[in-house]
Amino acid sequence: MPQTQQPLPQGRYRTASRIGQIIFTAGMTPRKEGQLIKTGPVDSSTDLHQYSKAARLAAANALVAAQSQLKPNESILKIASMTVFIAAHPSFTHHSKIADFSSDYLIEMLGDNAICSRAAVGVNSLPGNAPIEITLIAEAG
Repeated sequence: MPQTQQPLPQGRYRTASRIGQIIFTAGMTPRKEGQLIKTGPVDSSTDLHQYSKAARLAAANALVAAQSQLKPNESILKIASMTVFIAAHPSFTHHSKIADFSSDYLIEMLGDNAICSRAAVGVNSLPGNAPIEITLIAEAG
């Protein structure tokens, strides 16, 4: 599921910014061509694999946003940190399993350089009723 199009900001912000060799992404949701591919909170009664595509697309969008800050002949050397926000019903407790789908995508794209520190955080809601939002901190070089 390689993302080929730069995600479009949904407000007054940049999808990524850079300070020195460090790139910070804005929160990326599972949007394709500006439309969320899945909406609504994550709940315990739904098979977790139903969220795999959305989690992977959010990660793909975050990676493309990070790559937009690269200079010629640079690449992403390392993903330093990933935060995965999950709009979840109060009874949902498998946040890390949803985040694993995003981690798996990044590892497929970047290998072991994508294994990073990570937080999986349950929240009440996300923009546009998205189920997942991801931010990355990456090193360029």
